Amino acid sequence: MNQEKIGKFISKCRKNKGLTQEKLAESLGITYKAVSKWECGKGLPDASIMVDLCNILDISVNDLLCGEKINPNQFANKVDENLVSMKKNTEAIVTSTKWGHIVTVVLLLINVLLTAIKYGVEDAVSSSSFIIMTVSGTIFWYIYLYKIK
Repeated sequence: MNQEKIGKFISKCRKNKGLTQEKLAESLGITYKAVSKWECGKGLPDASIMVDLCNILDISVNDLLCGEKINPNQFANKVDENLVSMKKNTEAIVTSTKWGHIVTVVLLLINVLLTAIKYGVEDAVSSSSFIIMTVSGTIFWYIYLYKIK
């Protein structure tokens, strides 16, 4: 999905309806800054308001995600393309999140080990920073293993 193309399409549809960013935002219960962000290509509407946005602009969600009015003959193909694109984006986000957690936990464990080596196990275990790092590492592992899948 091309955010800039989608943003220009939202802007064009909004203007065709004679709406300002403020009026559109008010209709959706959001700030005009969010509408401006979409129209500049710096973000996309949240899924929770896409249907309402499309209803206001008299377009389909498929039109919105393509950034253009879709010919009825191409509709099925565009739906498939949009679903594949959204699936790839979701997978990329999940993968980067998992790697972020793994790196964080590894860095915490390295820090714990280096602290134990530098100060000795008895002194390190009694320090508050060692305890905080150990607890933080445990919490991150719990989140990674049980909550984020």
